[in-house]
Amino acid sequence: MHSAAPRSAKLVRAGPIAVRPFEGRTEHQRKYLDVIQKRSLTFGLGTAGTGKTFLAVASAVRALRNGEVKKLVVTRPVVEAGEHLGFLPGDVQAKLNPYMRPVYDALSELIDIEDVQRLEEQNVLEIAPLAYMRGRTLAHAFVILDEGQNTTVPQMKMFLTRLGEGSKMVVTGDPTQSDLPRGTRSGLLDAVARLQGFADIGVVEFDVRDIVRHPLVEQIVRAYEAPNRVGGAPEDAP
Repeated sequence: MHSAAPRSAKLVRAGPIAVRPFEGRTEHQRKYLDVIQKRSLTFGLGTAGTGKTFLAVASAVRALRNGEVKKLVVTRPVVEAGEHLGFLPGDVQAKLNPYMRPVYDALSELIDIEDVQRLEEQNVLEIAPLAYMRGRTLAHAFVILDEGQNTTVPQMKMFLTRLGEGSKMVVTGDPTQSDLPRGTRSGLLDAVARLQGFADIGVVEFDVRDIVRHPLVEQIVRAYEAPNRVGGAPEDAP
């Protein structure tokens, strides 16, 4: 049900890592891959299961394999489920793992776990919370901000202005699933409103037809988008 080849598929080794073949399986997914390839900054907006994070990670891995960038950086804002790092047990890495797990899942579908570990050890792959991006300039890197709907406007501005020479950025998010405090404007929606239409910036919107998980997921998403069966408007999902 995914856009990657099965884990049993033969790895294609070209450069420092071996990458499983992948492709867009819907019109929007194919457009997304094309826009990422052609633009310096791409926003991928859509509900869960549409492949926006996976295809961004896949594009980053391919760019690294092809020598187009020297480093991969993947970041997420740590605000999900109402928890904050300071209130979670364990050291920093242990605290980060639950938040970064979807990124590792996507990577594991594309390359062997040994390659993931090696790239991290060589500092070629960096997976870190958004706060760690402040004050940096990310040059010759493929940079992904996942769960962008959970950024504030200042956080999004901070992230976007990290873009350095020879780099590419992709921001993914679901505008309907913000975990920000009620009344806080999402940096994702704000950025798209400000930047859409710029020459080197692309915006791709997915819908339920792009869901590539279990077929039941599309039905679930449609049910939550429809008016509440017991009356009233649909509520925000957790």
